[in-house]
Amino acid sequence: MRTTLAFVRHGIVLLLFLFGTVAHALVISYKTQPGGVIFKLDKGMMQVKICRADVIEVRYTIFDKFDDKASLVVNKKWAYPVFKVSPAKDGYVITTGRLTILISKATNAIRYEDIHGNEILSESQNDNKMITPATIAGIATYNVSTEFNSPKDEALYGLGCHPVDTLSINYKGRNQDMAIRYMTGAIPVLLSTRGYGLMWDNYSASNFHGAEDDNTKFKYVSESGKQVDYYFFYGPSFDQVINLYRITTGKAPMFPKWAYGLFQSQDRYMSQQEVLSVKDNYRNNHIPVDVIVQDWYYWDPFPIGIHEMNPTRYPDPKKMVDELHKANIHGMISIWPVFGKGTNNYDALKKMGGLTSITWDNVVTHTFDTYYDAHNPKARELYWVQARDSLVKRFGWDAWWVDQCEPDNGTLLDERRKANFYTGKGIDYFNTYSLEHSEGIYHGWRRDIPGKRAFFLIRQSFAGEQRNAATLWSSDIFCGFGAFKSQVPQGINACASGIPYWTSDIGGYQYHWQAPDWSKPEFRELFTRWFQFGAFCPVFRIHGKGERALFSKNWDEQTKAILLKYDKLRYRLLPYIYSLAGKTTLENYTMMRSLAFDFRNDTNIQSIPDEYMFGPAFLVNPVTEQGAVSRKVYLPKATWYDFRTGEKLKGGQTLNAGAPIDVMPLYVRAGSIVPMGPEVEYATQKTNKPIEVRIYPGANGSFTVYADENDNYNYEKGKYATYTFTWNDNQRRLTISDTKGSYAGMPQTHRFNIVLVNGSHGADEGVTGKPDKEVTYKGTAVTVKL
Repeated sequence: MRTTLAFVRHGIVLLLFLFGTVAHALVISYKTQPGGVIFKLDKGMMQVKICRADVIEVRYTIFDKFDDKASLVVNKKWAYPVFKVSPAKDGYVITTGRLTILISKATNAIRYEDIHGNEILSESQNDNKMITPATIAGIATYNVSTEFNSPKDEALYGLGCHPVDTLSINYKGRNQDMAIRYMTGAIPVLLSTRGYGLMWDNYSASNFHGAEDDNTKFKYVSESGKQVDYYFFYGPSFDQVINLYRITTGKAPMFPKWAYGLFQSQDRYMSQQEVLSVKDNYRNNHIPVDVIVQDWYYWDPFPIGIHEMNPTRYPDPKKMVDELHKANIHGMISIWPVFGKGTNNYDALKKMGGLTSITWDNVVTHTFDTYYDAHNPKARELYWVQARDSLVKRFGWDAWWVDQCEPDNGTLLDERRKANFYTGKGIDYFNTYSLEHSEGIYHGWRRDIPGKRAFFLIRQSFAGEQRNAATLWSSDIFCGFGAFKSQVPQGINACASGIPYWTSDIGGYQYHWQAPDWSKPEFRELFTRWFQFGAFCPVFRIHGKGERALFSKNWDEQTKAILLKYDKLRYRLLPYIYSLAGKTTLENYTMMRSLAFDFRNDTNIQSIPDEYMFGPAFLVNPVTEQGAVSRKVYLPKATWYDFRTGEKLKGGQTLNAGAPIDVMPLYVRAGSIVPMGPEVEYATQKTNKPIEVRIYPGANGSFTVYADENDNYNYEKGKYATYTFTWNDNQRRLTISDTKGSYAGMPQTHRFNIVLVNGSHGADEGVTGKPDKEVTYKGTAVTVKL
């Protein structure tokens, strides 16, 4: 009886689904195959592939076969689950363990429901999947589009990082250019508060239209392709959607622990002596830092792509890097995918057919320099070998700054479309250059530098790029409060697109293409506010024009004190942050979290552009208005603590939070457990001091601490350890679990200072003088009554 009722219910739904519609592409018949169903249409064909019970791939074409080229984005080999397909009066019903999928016979429109019959998402009846002829840049091709219904209470997030976008964080009701070029990114991943995610597996320049049909629909249009190809992920939590995205496209590997400390960078250090002076000034002043960066044009006056450091300015690069290492500082170097004529590297790539027709108008030499073909596997390998042997492995660099990888050829976008890549015409691979470029250098690094984790700072990312150890940064942004304000939602949406690591140039990159006068009060304020924000980003990084190191004479004593306060706070939080990094790799977690990750059903959060969660504990509220001494903060529906004062606050309200120049409003959710280390000057510094464990009462909670060998890939072989703090609020009891796992050099004993936060007790960034309990933990379970 239950089966009959369910079937009748779906018949009624299909009748309603079809009411008042116009026939589009009629389903003629269907055929079940391993992993899905093929539908023959009167105009082409459609495939619904059941990758998992909660991951569906949909392909549609007007042609007589699908394009079966291997995806550049999806690398998962599916073990297809059990599913059922049944004909209904007006269509077809596919059921999985988590979804019911209804296909209209009259229009091939698809509707996704949960197992209780609640609609999650539906394609529009007309124009749901369209392929139409087009001519672009003189190339005969086809536009490809999908259109979905979108109720008024829906909010939409993701779609990558668009550095100069000043609009809202919520894509409901607005459009977005999705063509990667200088200062504009694109990650074709969309998350909805209705509990689903979408990913479009198309690499051409695209557009998202978020306000179709009086804001009741949204549409994604790609300028070139021969088939619709999208993935549907069902959460309903955002964490589960991102988990499914990363299962589909690849996990984010662990970065070395030092990559979660401070990066010091500038455009640009001009000599070996200058780099080492930066090292000395940080260490001699006892300012925490982990990385110093060598930006571009260290090769000057030689052509770009020569992969040489000018010996008159860098007489011994290996010694320079070794000196950094002796000071427990790591080095990152900028290497570009662009080659000037007259270099051996250019000639070798040209000889093997590894160059493109795409050029960069070099702003320094005013020459047109050439991009290599990152889509060509042999060119990628040669590119890697050249950089490995000339710079990376030769001198012992620890990280690679992957600049200029859009590729950037200014406004000559049609030349990119007309270019011939190894994989095909540039129009069809417009957005995947950085993905393929990072693919080559990541695999080269893993093979040839096996004991050192890869870290790549990359200017543009596409779907799947997280698997290549890539951190996305938001490009050459302006030194101003307007640009700073735009960075906050861009970071949030980049991470909501499945890329877990994002950063910006703290302070901005350029002020009308010059260095601002950082000694002026307005620029000190800008840098201070941006630095506070940066301390709560996945990667914490200073960069841009003009001297802005923390020891700089451009800062007055007040500014230096504030900067040092937040720098030290970042380092005290490393046990928390590194544990979140472990969770990101092991569980596909997201560290920088749109409020919808944790408060999806609180409609008040949907269009807040400048608040986010940093892990499960911290609500971060950057101050992005010049001269502000307060800012409005909405506390989502929970109980909260003011991190600075320890004041307990009720959620579901908007505050006017005090924000003098030394304060960025931070709130901690009740039930949070936050491990805080002692003060250190670099991420892996060992001390004999205890870990402070702050408990924020008012709700039950738990937190799992992760630790490993810090800078190799043994964690992939299971060489890591975890233990979990669990707080029972009613019983005022803290439990520390048995340690699971082990690794070389693992401490056998930990000392914990347990602090039950209460007003000023356990507040702010300083070490709490009198803990509530002191615990010696030796890896076996401990219970503490507070």
